[in-house]
Amino acid sequence: MQRFLILFAAVAVSAIPLACQDGSSEPESEAAALSSDVSPEPGSKEALVARAKSFELDTDYTPPPGDPAEHHAAAFAKILCSAVFITGLDFDFAAEHVGYFSAPYEPRANIAKREVDEANKAVHVTLPSGVVRTAKYYGDQGCIALPKGRDDVYFTPVKLESKLPDAATTPWPMGDELSDEPLVEGIDAEKVKAALDAAFEPAEGLTAAFVVTHKGRLIGERYGDGITMHTPLESWSMGKSLTATLMGILIQQGEYTLDQPAPIPEWQEDGDPRQAIRIQDILRMSSGLRFRNMGDPEWDPELGYPDHLYVYSGTVNSFEFAAKRDQQWPPNTIGRYRNSDPVLTNYMVRLAVEKRGGEYLSFPRRALFDKIGIRTLKPETDPYGNFLLQGYEFGSGRDWARLGNLYLQDGVWDGERILPEGFVEFVSTVAPAWEADGRPIYGGFFWINGTDSYPIPRESYYMAGAGNQKTIIIPSHDLVVVRLGHYKGSSPGDEGLKNALALLMEAIPESD
Repeated sequence: MQRFLILFAAVAVSAIPLACQDGSSEPESEAAALSSDVSPEPGSKEALVARAKSFELDTDYTPPPGDPAEHHAAAFAKILCSAVFITGLDFDFAAEHVGYFSAPYEPRANIAKREVDEANKAVHVTLPSGVVRTAKYYGDQGCIALPKGRDDVYFTPVKLESKLPDAATTPWPMGDELSDEPLVEGIDAEKVKAALDAAFEPAEGLTAAFVVTHKGRLIGERYGDGITMHTPLESWSMGKSLTATLMGILIQQGEYTLDQPAPIPEWQEDGDPRQAIRIQDILRMSSGLRFRNMGDPEWDPELGYPDHLYVYSGTVNSFEFAAKRDQQWPPNTIGRYRNSDPVLTNYMVRLAVEKRGGEYLSFPRRALFDKIGIRTLKPETDPYGNFLLQGYEFGSGRDWARLGNLYLQDGVWDGERILPEGFVEFVSTVAPAWEADGRPIYGGFFWINGTDSYPIPRESYYMAGAGNQKTIIIPSHDLVVVRLGHYKGSSPGDEGLKNALALLMEAIPESD
């Protein structure tokens, strides 16, 4: 039985997904895109391919090494491990309903055996060939897929201690104690409740959490069976927006600037053209690196396993792998949604933290989580202790709402500026290369409602992850809306989200 809570306060709306943000559509071939005598429509696949071709550099591409079946198995083991030991889901339910992005549904049918080891907090997946891939739970670093033949990681896990007080007796947003004051005048409480209900329809949408805040106040929330306000749920590429936040913190602390060339060690030899790539180009998914994603307009499955997935499933040093990829286009020219860019941003976060003598794995908690009341968010790593925040992190609906409110408040929390002035505007403004491509939908590791994908104002922007995970910021209405769900329900869950957002727009007036 699902539970819901509506608080007598203001309500909010927000929304928006993009079908191929994590790579889901089947693009036409490049040859077909370039064969027409008619100029392609701006923003179409044909136009995107043709424009990209005109800027392409003469560099080679080498696909990631290894057997794709073994990569899928490693990812599947990790998905099951996280579902069981972080979210607390039933093992069989998880195998059927979560984590399709790095462990697609079809390859799961080729698994000969899957088993959970409760005593050692591990999951083993066996292929028909007899190859076994294992993922193991490492406490505050979550679950990690282990390299084939290894039974441990290459780094020493760190136990993280929160400095936050007891959430039960601490007022929201730093804790979970909610206000019983009446809602702001003008808010339609019944429509807010209707929005909460709509977010969970149809049932096959598998919505797990829906949270709404208005002017920072939590005014409504509802959870699915077995899920609570503290349950960490699969969040996927919302972690890219968390990555942007960590970089923003370092910029505020004086470690980096948006304009500077990205200080990736592998790019520092004389004459390396990648030295022209700036930090802002990377944050805007416009680095131009060769890093194939299934959602690329020019995607060709014949070229092998995608780099976009390999940084999840390859069980390699993800930072080094991404840093060694060549350029496909000049920076700030072509916008493509590729995991190379958040991976390299996390690389720069580690470089800056360790250069000044800090402890990398605790940096998000010290610099962000403890400052804004986040308790459940768990970033996961590769076997070398590098954060895989391009998509491997788990958090509760309330904690994602807290992060959304940091942006709604222009990067200021309780009087402290956490993000530099202008940073929120930067991430929520369409990136130049994406604008040039005719796609006004991407900013700085945030999506933008620039084509009215959702029934909310165009200037709304959001964190988005595969499986229809969303944290939507709607400045015009002072709203933050979070929707989390089990991956299999992604498509029908999107219809519920749209309906809920439409109701929230009716329920909550524009801010003065």
